[in-house]
Amino acid sequence: QVQLVQSGGGSVQAGGSLRLSCVVPDYMFNKYYMGWFRQTPEKEREGVAIIDRGTITSYADSVKGRFTISKDHGKNTLYLQMNTLKPDDTAMYYCAATPSAPSPQWALSRPVVFAVWGQGTQVTVFS
Repeated sequence: QVQLVQSGGGSVQAGGSLRLSCVVPDYMFNKYYMGWFRQTPEKEREGVAIIDRGTITSYADSVKGRFTISKDHGKNTLYLQMNTLKPDDTAMYYCAATPSAPSPQWALSRPVVFAVWGQGTQVTVFS
């Protein structure tokens, strides 16, 4: 079963930065919508950032201006740069991919359409 392989994450003080990475199979790159989701025990899985097959992105309101999603085809890697982190950003973060979606904004609120997932990585932000 195809799985995306994540790295990065960890613990950081509020205001700090972290970068998450996700290695994606070559056949998916620029053919799939890819994105990042997060989940805590108290909340359902929520979309953080999505990028389409090109460069169009969509972000959750809570992370706009602080997080940046990007991808590097040469390294087959999807990234999530997280700056100015807040304690509310504490969660398990997952990368995911889906072959089709009407738009990144549409996909952001629909984790159910993503069929391929990473193993998850914990991000903890302490004050």
